[in-house]
Amino acid sequence: MQPPRDNFDAFCSILAGLADAAAAFLGVMVAVWIRFDSGWIPLHDQEILPPRIMYLAAAAVLAPLLVIIFRQVGLYIRPQLGPFGDKLPRIVRGVSITLGTALMLSFIVRPADWPPYSRTVALMSFFSVLLLVLLERFALFRIELHWARRTAPIRRILIIGVDDLAARLRRALEREPRLRSRLAGYVLPFEPGTRPITLAAAITPKLVKGHIGELESLIEEENIDDVILADMSISHKRLTEILFHCERNLIPFRMVPDLYRVLTSRVRVNHIGDIPLLGMAAWPLDAFWNRVLKRLEDIAGALVGLVLSAPILLLAAPLIKRSSPGPVFYRQVRCGIGGKEFTIFKLRTMPVDAENATGPVWATPDDPRRTRIGEFLRKWNLDELPQFWNVLVGDMSLVGPRPERPHFVEQFKNDVGHYMTRHVSRPGMTGWAQVNGLRGDTSIADRVQHDLYYLENWSLSFDLKILIQTFFNRQNAY
Repeated sequence: MQPPRDNFDAFCSILAGLADAAAAFLGVMVAVWIRFDSGWIPLHDQEILPPRIMYLAAAAVLAPLLVIIFRQVGLYIRPQLGPFGDKLPRIVRGVSITLGTALMLSFIVRPADWPPYSRTVALMSFFSVLLLVLLERFALFRIELHWARRTAPIRRILIIGVDDLAARLRRALEREPRLRSRLAGYVLPFEPGTRPITLAAAITPKLVKGHIGELESLIEEENIDDVILADMSISHKRLTEILFHCERNLIPFRMVPDLYRVLTSRVRVNHIGDIPLLGMAAWPLDAFWNRVLKRLEDIAGALVGLVLSAPILLLAAPLIKRSSPGPVFYRQVRCGIGGKEFTIFKLRTMPVDAENATGPVWATPDDPRRTRIGEFLRKWNLDELPQFWNVLVGDMSLVGPRPERPHFVEQFKNDVGHYMTRHVSRPGMTGWAQVNGLRGDTSIADRVQHDLYYLENWSLSFDLKILIQTFFNRQNAY
């Protein structure tokens, strides 16, 4: 949803472009200063200082090139919604493409009387430009958010629907001040008397402005700017009438898709002749080269992980043996890609007979079954280290939906919508749900939403972001 085109959003976009260009220009010049003027990198005996005009020209070309690339990857769309971390993969990708393109241009258009550009400057420019762009982007993100919170809402939203999804939609609108929208009210998706009225807990009768048969008059009386349909139970005839009315009055109309209610970004329209077909787009990891890149990432990460974790495993082994009788490593069957079962390896944190009386159960805070060393290992996620072996042999990935035990998979696949869709890729040692605190005895539906968001938006930079956050997030690690 976008507010009207007004000076606020236009100003924010222009300011972002100017700031990006300035950061790119300064980033190159910082790299030049470090290489030739700082004294941190000594010059060779025969090395002559290059003319600065060549680097000024390179920086002057790089600055607008970065703005063009950033525009192509959607970094100037306003309002910019979501947390700043969601922009990081596109920023890194945009800077990488810009520097790569500039490097190629330097070989093509460099005047013959100019010496070659310094390879050290080229390498350092990537880091200096990226650092400055990230800093100015974060500052602008906070400034835009501050401004948006202090400007009056400019759009009144009417939501058709009174169920939990409609209530969630309102909360989502309220969490995004940059939309500069506010709820005008809800509309019953049916006429009173045709079926019982059941409101979500968060929707009070005062917020319900009327029913679907009164929609046209409500739009005029309430001065509505946007209409959102959150309940798809209305008839096709009624939906067509709403569409036509909104079109005639130049009011944006949007729907929360009922087809895969959480897979919103994968809807794609294909045509057979003149007949449009609405379906689901392919997952990013359905592409062959994406799978190759992710597997190379997993192999490299698993090898490094096994080497670095070896001393920890050697220290933990005797402590685990002393804590209770049994093996150091704990083996458990989990469900992987395509639902195929495999054996996962972990450091043992409980006695071997911990589930004999209860059967499979969730770990809980202050779980009495944990040993003393097991409590420490779980708190710091060290019990997961043997899974680097699972990654190396191809059962798992570094990042992905966490694998679950067959007992729970059988339960959740019937009770939780889209649960089995998590199994379209290898499970991960860590995942988007886990770094957002969704582990242990937490909402399975929320986990599924986060897992599917990851699968829809996979990239190597997204994987890197999750791996970094894993080191700092121990919420619900028990």
